[in-house]
Amino acid sequence: MNMDDDNNRERLEENDIEIEEGEYNERKTSSRLFERFGSETPDYDKEFGSIIKEPLLWKNRTNTTSQIAIVGANVCTIESLDYEIVENELFKQDWRSRSRVQIFQYIFLKWTLALLIGLGTGLVGCFNNFAVENLAGFKLLLTNDLMLKDKYFKAFAAYASCNMVLAIAASALCAYIAPAAAGSGIPEVKAYLNGVDAYSILAPSTLFVKIFGSIFGVAGGFVVGKEGPMVHTGACIASLLGQGGSRKYRLTWRWLRYFKNDRDRRDLITCGAAAGVAAAFRAPVGGVLFALEEAASWWRSALLWRTFFTTAVVAVVLRSFIEFCRSGKCGLFGKGGLIMFDVNSSQATYDTPDLLAVILLGVLGGIFGSLYNYFVDKVLRTYSIINEKGPVFKVMLVIAMSLLTSCCSYGLPWLSRCLPCPSVEDQCPTEGRSGNYKNFQCPPGHYNDLASLFLNTNDDAIRNLLSPGTKEFHISTLFVFFAAIFCLGIITYGIAIPSGLFIPVILAGASYGRLVGTILGSLSNLDAGLFALLGAASFLGGTMRMTVSLCVILLELTNDLLMLPLVMLVLLISKTVADSFNKGVYDQIVKMKGLPYLEAHAEPYMRHLVASHVVSGPLVSFSGVEKVGNILHSLKVTRHNGFPVIDEPPFSDSPELCGLVLRSHLLVLLKGKKFTKQKVLTGLDIMRRFKAQDFAKAGSGKGLKLEDLDITEEEMDMYVDLHPITNTSPYTVVETISLAKAAVLFRELGLRHMCVVPKTAGRPPIVGILTRHDFMPEHILGLYPDIHHHK
Repeated sequence: MNMDDDNNRERLEENDIEIEEGEYNERKTSSRLFERFGSETPDYDKEFGSIIKEPLLWKNRTNTTSQIAIVGANVCTIESLDYEIVENELFKQDWRSRSRVQIFQYIFLKWTLALLIGLGTGLVGCFNNFAVENLAGFKLLLTNDLMLKDKYFKAFAAYASCNMVLAIAASALCAYIAPAAAGSGIPEVKAYLNGVDAYSILAPSTLFVKIFGSIFGVAGGFVVGKEGPMVHTGACIASLLGQGGSRKYRLTWRWLRYFKNDRDRRDLITCGAAAGVAAAFRAPVGGVLFALEEAASWWRSALLWRTFFTTAVVAVVLRSFIEFCRSGKCGLFGKGGLIMFDVNSSQATYDTPDLLAVILLGVLGGIFGSLYNYFVDKVLRTYSIINEKGPVFKVMLVIAMSLLTSCCSYGLPWLSRCLPCPSVEDQCPTEGRSGNYKNFQCPPGHYNDLASLFLNTNDDAIRNLLSPGTKEFHISTLFVFFAAIFCLGIITYGIAIPSGLFIPVILAGASYGRLVGTILGSLSNLDAGLFALLGAASFLGGTMRMTVSLCVILLELTNDLLMLPLVMLVLLISKTVADSFNKGVYDQIVKMKGLPYLEAHAEPYMRHLVASHVVSGPLVSFSGVEKVGNILHSLKVTRHNGFPVIDEPPFSDSPELCGLVLRSHLLVLLKGKKFTKQKVLTGLDIMRRFKAQDFAKAGSGKGLKLEDLDITEEEMDMYVDLHPITNTSPYTVVETISLAKAAVLFRELGLRHMCVVPKTAGRPPIVGILTRHDFMPEHILGLYPDIHHHK
């Protein structure tokens, strides 16, 4: 969706009121606009700027919709997903006619797609590791060889040039092909699973750029990880497989159509997100818990089973790939990829001083995590001003960040002193391969501990920090590395490359954790490597505010079950401390992007309002048998996606709510041109003409559009029966229900429309429709700016 499309606004013919694009019916805002300005259209941004919070400091936004978000660097309109089962006559007939064989096909296909998601995500994870290790390994070995020859300037030139080429490749892919692939991708997946359909976030082009952009960005030396992008990658793979077939590629088997709905696609994308975590960390159980705790808004036991199966497939694929690569057939790929840190505790006991140290780490993690989130918020708002200027500026920003990162990685190790090699190591300093003891500028038999962290892949740097206390790091080295990674991680996130937050946070947390362990020294029974692990856990808890999933992921990463109580304690403390300052980083990014995310709880001020306070008429509704011209006119002048259908005499004794009809279904019905000249019921003829799969939801961007209709002037005066496609059992609430209760119901049921009916008889059968927009704080506080002052 481009900016020109966003700015195309249509007007009602009767009163020339400007219509908000979106999925909702006229609100109190539009009613107040008409009362105040009559037939003149106000400058909505100027008069009601307080109603709509501009995400990410967009200063030149010309879009006037009330439901917008930033995808990549583009402002686009947002729609909700249709998770509700539309129980119309065609749907009921389809289910009644399904045989046992067809039901078995549906169940079999569910598990087959889960298997394919696991295989695809596992293979992509293997490919990512293979590519990163070989690209980064070539760059580091070239730099190391030049330094051994005392060609320090050439070594820096080679190192910075390699980083620059990889950075430009990653940013060009993001800036010009798929802007939605920039960043982590977890906030977008989280919003999608909450019911938000944002443009192109799961498109094939986004998948392509996410894979290769992540490889180039991580191999290019940026302080980013490939773990967040892997979650987005898994979700994109699941979305691609769940399209329900494709006419373009002649994948039109009948049983593929079962997945042409948002409910099944949501389940598949949940499996994909879990598979992404499993592929990134080799943590299958952690992947399931991540999807449960952080990604998915709706969960059930059947989905748990299928998600667990998907991550198990990923684990098998990764294990097979590791066995294959151990024979040396994967180039420089070795222990560096498919991370497993194997930090085994030599001392399983701990006493009171150790617990006090763990509590200290938890408090530090909460403080540093909240600070990290605060600065990420500020940096993202600053970068949005640069990114909105166009792709060229995005690439230039990435180039500047690449130069800065290269200068820090190559320059800071010169501040560190040389340390003698441990006698237990057979290859120190390591030459000609990836290793933990970088020679840098040191004489033979010595190594540079800071270079061992900076001039290394992220996985190897984490291994160094989590290694047992036999490997020494100077206190100044750990402090410099923590400060550099903390700052670089903040200013790198937000540039136009796929970038995950897990690895920068683990690096920074492990560095200050090991620093605390080194300072305490003999006062604690815990090893310095275990302090590093607890530091990483504390920082992860302070930034991401997850507990159970992070705990399991870390235990699967390190293979150290004995640390379970301490990891649980440090995560709980860091999350508690950080929650007193701000929200988790993913929650902040969702809000900054303007994605209308529904929280699991209602805001306190919603208890002071009822449903009728935020919906108002007149509604755009249809009769059970409606004139074609009226339907076409309403579709042209509004962007609503749901319309009430009201039966009136002679089809009913009095006006009554028949149900709700979707915009996409109306377009299909009008395209079929099953019209009559008289206002009569023709439901049987329509059910013979159409099948339920004709109204199934097409893949992203492939649905029928208003421009595809060709209605003649004669047909405009004809009638069409809406009963066969009307959802006769929409969710309804009485107008006196509290907005807080309605919000909880709306989210728990995964709705797109909630009909509000009158409390008393003798009134029109429907008061209004609640949609996601009506529960957004910006909308409610715009209508009632003083409501948040009530206690």
